[in-house]
Amino acid sequence: MQENSSTRSPGTTRQQRLQPSNLVQKCLEENGFTQTFKNLLSSLPKAKGWYSPHLYNYQGFWLTALHLEGTLFFQQNFHARDSDILLVTSPKSGTIWLKAMVFTLINRMQHSVLSKEHPLLTCNPHDLVPFLELNYAQEKNPISQEDDSSLTSPRLYSTHLPYVSLPESVKNTKCKIIYMCRNPKDIFVSLWHYISKLRSQESEMIPFEEAFDMFCNGFTMAGPFWDHVLSYWEKSCEMTQKVLFLKYEEVKEKPFLHLKRLAEFLDCPFSLEEEETGLVDEVIKLCSFDNLSNLEVNRSGKTMFGNDNRVFFRKGEVGDWKNHLTDEMVDRLNQITEDKFKGSGLKL
Repeated sequence: MQENSSTRSPGTTRQQRLQPSNLVQKCLEENGFTQTFKNLLSSLPKAKGWYSPHLYNYQGFWLTALHLEGTLFFQQNFHARDSDILLVTSPKSGTIWLKAMVFTLINRMQHSVLSKEHPLLTCNPHDLVPFLELNYAQEKNPISQEDDSSLTSPRLYSTHLPYVSLPESVKNTKCKIIYMCRNPKDIFVSLWHYISKLRSQESEMIPFEEAFDMFCNGFTMAGPFWDHVLSYWEKSCEMTQKVLFLKYEEVKEKPFLHLKRLAEFLDCPFSLEEEETGLVDEVIKLCSFDNLSNLEVNRSGKTMFGNDNRVFFRKGEVGDWKNHLTDEMVDRLNQITEDKFKGSGLKL
């Protein structure tokens, strides 16, 4: 198994490029953009944002101005390889967990799961598996030919973008896509808590009921949520060798089974010896919510936005929505989900 690009001096070059003050300023104030990009924004439908002032509708989905700028550069400049791996989620769908698992799987020959120097012990998964649209938002071409020429495959990246917005090279190569979805009721609750933590440093929280209406109407990052999920569900049914569709709840219930499924999809299956010696269980333990959330880097470290890494960790539970949503809210979300997924064969 070859070295992954993100294992080489994790975070060093990337953190030098991604200056927190610049990204935060762009996100919160929607400034620092070119006039051409501002003209594009003015031509697009917009809605109130959760963290940034606005969301803009591009290719049928809502993005912040910062994410949209990065998306355009990503679409124009990224050249996928057949060996690339792209992790996709809508926000708060188990992104950190998925990154940790896949990073550990494909790098287990270079980084022993039992090693006290494993990158996950000192780096947040977001630093090991970068969001491409954010990288491109900060730098027009962060994966330059000069930087990339010495890197071996497979390369591992992530995105929140819907399938329609992925670069054509991702769609037209054998690049593998792993999609993780989650019950929308838990996603909404987790998202509201997450954004509230971010906003508490800058402004007051969005009222829970107002945020709920925004979510139901599709006004959320990379939303509408249901359209985002369906775009990857349909592709996973059409292209089983290219797109793997995972459900957060199922992976939580049977992590051993789904970790093996992940490894097989990525052409790096566990050997009989690895299974017999307990390696699968060790990967599960290393990447678990309890382990990651209690690591020093995730308790006191900072994100590239300048926020604490701990904002990414709350509960990670299935069914926490029962502690927050009213019966009327549950009925509304259930009805939307039933209507949106009708005839697709997908159930969440």
